[in-house]
Amino acid sequence: MDHRHWRFFIMLFITAAIGLVSSLGINYGQIANNLPSQDDAVALVKSIGATKVKLYDADPRVLKAFANTGVELMVGLGNEYLSRMKDPKQAQAWIKANLQPYLPATKITSIFVGNEVLTFNDTSLTSNLLPAMQSVHAALINLGLDKQITVTTTHSLAVLQTSYPPSAGAFRPDLAPCLAPILSFQAKTGSPFLINAYPYFAYKANPKQVPLEYVLFQPNEGMVDPSSNLHYDNMLFAQIDAVYSALDSLGYGKLPVHISETGWPSKGDQDEAGANLENAKKYNGNLIKMAMSSSSSAKKGTPCRPNEDLNIYVFALFNENMKPGPASERNYGLFKPDGTPAYPLGFSLASVPVVAGNNNTGVASTPPQPTSPTSSTGYLSISSASSLERCRLLGRSLSFLVPLVMELLILKF
Repeated sequence: MDHRHWRFFIMLFITAAIGLVSSLGINYGQIANNLPSQDDAVALVKSIGATKVKLYDADPRVLKAFANTGVELMVGLGNEYLSRMKDPKQAQAWIKANLQPYLPATKITSIFVGNEVLTFNDTSLTSNLLPAMQSVHAALINLGLDKQITVTTTHSLAVLQTSYPPSAGAFRPDLAPCLAPILSFQAKTGSPFLINAYPYFAYKANPKQVPLEYVLFQPNEGMVDPSSNLHYDNMLFAQIDAVYSALDSLGYGKLPVHISETGWPSKGDQDEAGANLENAKKYNGNLIKMAMSSSSSAKKGTPCRPNEDLNIYVFALFNENMKPGPASERNYGLFKPDGTPAYPLGFSLASVPVVAGNNNTGVASTPPQPTSPTSSTGYLSISSASSLERCRLLGRSLSFLVPLVMELLILKF
């Protein structure tokens, strides 16, 4: 295979004085024909300090690449698998063939079964969801893996009937009969409630009414919930707390909420308000700095749950040029396919030359998943900075030692 030289900028946001504990994840999708190799993707994930990665399938190349890295992987079972996964035998066969061979070297910690199923308005998918989740969990028990791998599913924010004010958050009444047994299953098995939350969509739908500063974590007056009297200075936290309120209304307020997707596109069509590089830089840059500001002695959660760790998967690692839909869908990445940042996030950048192979096969590495009209399909996850990492060279055992410690720069957007 021919190799080409390309450079990527390693973004470091490490401070020596503060222990950072809130972990960010990143969604790693491959609906593109120009992405770097999986090994180089691992180097990029590690360069930004990510400790969690969300995948949309069980690509063996990716699972092999993350072996012995310590990065936690959430693996997806697409909606097209639900009817088959109802059968416990097929669920166990799938796990034995696609996940077990890579354990324990590859740290697989979760399987999400189905993506935004309940808002597809597909009765067949909806009826298959819980049985599929139960079968996968039963298979994990049979294989002795249930203590290390949880089973969950992702939801669009459209599962909510009411999201404002946050204290009045409530699920759609038509979804309650489906949600209640799923929530009961998750409470018993200890898996988190996953929500895909995009303040961008709220701004795009109503740019004249939604303050841009409020959705971009910029200084603003914010809003006060008239019932709880809690103050919100950004929409994402309001959305998270609306989900907590909805869960509490069904008796599952103790279920942890993780943001399985959130992000902002750096480019869009003419009718996609706010989809530009500057807004993407502000949203993701401020989001990451906010999440990284927590320390073991001073957790920073939402106004409703101030003591809960933030668990956020940023969408996404790369721009993906073969994703269907509007232009924004192909421009959520923190990185371009050549490994350079899509835009600066306000952190110190170190340029490191790397020999890398292009994974260009002319076709998408992963077939596109069904998309919901209310959400972006993709892969999420950027995580907190940990220790200094080495960048790997494709096909060689050489590595470049990342410059010692670089201080986190607070960028004034």
